[in-house]
Amino acid sequence: MDDDPFQASIRKSILEKRFTDVLRVAGAAEALCLVEQPKFAASLGLVVSGHCLAGIGGPAFVAELHTRIPSLPILVLGDSGEERAQYSGKHVGFLSRPILAEQMLALATRMLAQNQCKTG
Repeated sequence: MDDDPFQASIRKSILEKRFTDVLRVAGAAEALCLVEQPKFAASLGLVVSGHCLAGIGGPAFVAELHTRIPSLPILVLGDSGEERAQYSGKHVGFLSRPILAEQMLALATRMLAQNQCKTG
């Protein structure tokens, strides 16, 4: 999820090169509705989100997701290291822009692997 639809489409394409079943949602409200569906929530491996979101800020979105699925890994893409301080928890990763495709794929892969080790 990203506040810029063009960037979100690019990131989705990058992620699809390594991962199957990549889904892009229009915003935080749609994402939160989807995680309420037990079958969807059980199949969810990682959420990639921007820091600036319409309707709810990134830190509030991450906190809300973690109240619903505490062990869900969430990768936040932000503009500066200062934003990183707004995110805490062992299941949250943060990358500052500009973000290289390899950098995003490496961190997403690592976060998924760590989560699978804990749940598998």
